[in-house]
Amino acid sequence: MKNTVVERFSDFYEKWIWKVEEILHQLLEVSKQRKEVVKTEQELQALVSKATTHIKEYYTVKWGAAHEDVLVFFSPTWVTPLENAYMWMTGWKPSLVFRLLKKGPTMTEEQQKKVEELRKRIRMEEDKVERDMERQQVAMANPNIVDLAKQSGRSMKQVGEGDADADAATGVDGLVDVALKGVFAGLERVMKASDCVRLKALKGVLDVLGPMQSVEFLVAFIAMRLRLRQWGKKRDMAAGSILNQEDK
Repeated sequence: MKNTVVERFSDFYEKWIWKVEEILHQLLEVSKQRKEVVKTEQELQALVSKATTHIKEYYTVKWGAAHEDVLVFFSPTWVTPLENAYMWMTGWKPSLVFRLLKKGPTMTEEQQKKVEELRKRIRMEEDKVERDMERQQVAMANPNIVDLAKQSGRSMKQVGEGDADADAATGVDGLVDVALKGVFAGLERVMKASDCVRLKALKGVLDVLGPMQSVEFLVAFIAMRLRLRQWGKKRDMAAGSILNQEDK
């Protein structure tokens, strides 16, 4: 049976990515022609805002969909396996932006100092998210959860053998559902927390940079993500071609 959350979000993601590519093209044009075509700070800021607004839209839609089914975001089918391999808590790792800055626009000493302070804060928040995720994983070994799993297993076996008490089996299933809702709620909190750190890192960097520096940074940030997707699709096509040849 098809997962409607996956279907809806996959459709949204394809359209969202197409728009990202369009924005990247606009950013590249401004970056390449900055000497020939001088843009005002207001025009540059408008383009930067267009990019960040589109990025924020992704998280708005993601959070709405995750509230229906958070698990699909921990094993997304709308990205390639290569993209998935580089994910951190359902998305890109926030500290990645600081690596991009090392090869990005030239910054003043004051800007470098502010970026370093931001990097330290973001690293602390990443650590907090990772500790929260670890707590979620450890919680699965909670004696109550383990006991429920055993009861559920016995109940399923008895149902299969025709010896089950229907009311008892239903009661166990109800308790399992309650426990799983708690697990899913915990995963949703971790996902949202990690997304918040991503947005804080992105906003923090853009707040430090000037308009043209922000354009150059966004070019690097968006291009990196699109390039990874391109490489992933190329790899998938090559793998598919090999499988087709083996089937012949």
